[in-house]
Amino acid sequence: MPRVIDCRDEGELDLAGCLDALGDRGFDPGDEGSLLAAASALRRLANDRAFLGDMLIEQLKNRHREIGESSAYGAQSIVLSRPRGGCFLRANIWPSERDSCFKSSGARTFVYGVPHDHNFSFLTVGYLGPGYRSDYYEYDYDTAAGYTGETPGLRFVERGALSEGKLMLYRAHRDIHSQLPAESLSVSLNILRIHPAEGWFDQYGFELESGAITGVLNPTATETFLRCAVGLGGAEALDLAEHFGRHHPSDRMRLASYEARALLLGESDADALWREAEASGSPMVAKEATARRGRLAA
Repeated sequence: MPRVIDCRDEGELDLAGCLDALGDRGFDPGDEGSLLAAASALRRLANDRAFLGDMLIEQLKNRHREIGESSAYGAQSIVLSRPRGGCFLRANIWPSERDSCFKSSGARTFVYGVPHDHNFSFLTVGYLGPGYRSDYYEYDYDTAAGYTGETPGLRFVERGALSEGKLMLYRAHRDIHSQLPAESLSVSLNILRIHPAEGWFDQYGFELESGAITGVLNPTATETFLRCAVGLGGAEALDLAEHFGRHHPSDRMRLASYEARALLLGESDADALWREAEASGSPMVAKEATARRGRLAA
């Protein structure tokens, strides 16, 4: 399960003070000193019981004047800072089943009941309310090929809640959680680690009963661009897709190249293309190709 970090109550920091404490060093989960310093800064920010409410009131009062990055707000997430030192700050809102937004939008809108891991590490602290609950699991990412239906050996750890003041490190590609609605409206604060290469590392959804991977949850814009380029036609797009299918370092891009080309073909030619994908050398692409051939045959 996520690593619980016991930070002593060292007073409070406002948002600007928290950012100053992080400084250019930011948050590096692979550096114990950086990790503990970031955890302390986040815990002290959580001790400031007024900053988030004051910020929201100010935004509501001046909403009509907002443009650009300063309005990076959504239904659940509030971005609190620009990227700095390889990280940024965010607040997340967790409604209960009694709240109107939950009733109107449903559980999945707030990622409740969607078991998943993360392709980045982040620190989180309970800021308000009893916090969302989670069933925690672990698995070995390095042994997973990543194809739909694969069972990479999930290990149940425990059920817990992100209560006020509780601070945890979610470890990339290790910790899985299935979130359950908070008992009452809750808020968490996060420091998220960001890295340019993270988009190429898969985040998976899981089915808990079987322990199987249900799919990749973080498709990239590059995959969409490739599918659009191939769909719009042109020899150059097809040549690039063929090259990607054989040589791209990302299994997802290789799979996307086969998917894009298969959409242009009849069943017989598509089967031949997927048979080629089965021999691509990628276990993930090969397993997905076999599944596609099975659906064609059915």
